[in-house]
Amino acid sequence: TSKFASGFNPLQRKPLDLGRIWSTAEDLGRNRARVLSLYRQILRGLNSPELRLGFAARLAKKAEARAMFWVGSDERSLHNIADLIDAAEYSLSFLRKGQLPPRYIN
Repeated sequence: TSKFASGFNPLQRKPLDLGRIWSTAEDLGRNRARVLSLYRQILRGLNSPELRLGFAARLAKKAEARAMFWVGSDERSLHNIADLIDAAEYSLSFLRKGQLPPRYIN
């Protein structure tokens, strides 16, 4: 089984759930606290004085983060949800160092 950096493993399921790729209400509820925490941490990270951003640039980055979480909130694929959580944690690691995450990840 594959293990994502976020600790979320969509392939680790009960035997009846094996092969399921779409999330259930239970899956979404389990990820809710983690996603809200990541969202708040990213917005707090964008407020950091270590980031050399003007007021307008800071607001634009926050709006960009909100838009990504808003679009991601409609996601129902277990693998895509895990990838979005991993991307948020990766971005947060840059913000904690006082850097902006790279625009595009190869």
